[in-house]
Amino acid sequence: MSKFFTLQEASEALKIVRPLMDEVMLICQKILANQPEAWPAIEKSAGNGGNPALSRMVLDFEKFDALVHKIQDTGAQIKDINIGLLDFSAQKDGREVYLCWQYGEGDIAYWHEIEEGYAGRQPIAQF
Repeated sequence: MSKFFTLQEASEALKIVRPLMDEVMLICQKILANQPEAWPAIEKSAGNGGNPALSRMVLDFEKFDALVHKIQDTGAQIKDINIGLLDFSAQKDGREVYLCWQYGEGDIAYWHEIEEGYAGRQPIAQF
């Protein structure tokens, strides 16, 4: 069963999550920037026991994995890592909904019905 957040609890969790997401997004950018050189290195290293560039990328992936787990440990649900989209389970009128935050936004300013997703985001004032 999901933990349900009040808006205040989700905002407090966001204080922990935001700097973690800063690091996640930087690692994503770094991995994507290195993608063109990564594939040939992967192909070459498959039979020769490794590659220094890949060894450095492994460290990025390990840090990325640890950060994602820290974010999830707060109760936040990562919906789209590429854009830094997070949801926090909440209740509205007896049903489960999501308080929604995207990387680059300030405070939690939107919520949406579970079935409607990102496209159905509504201003938090209507929560």
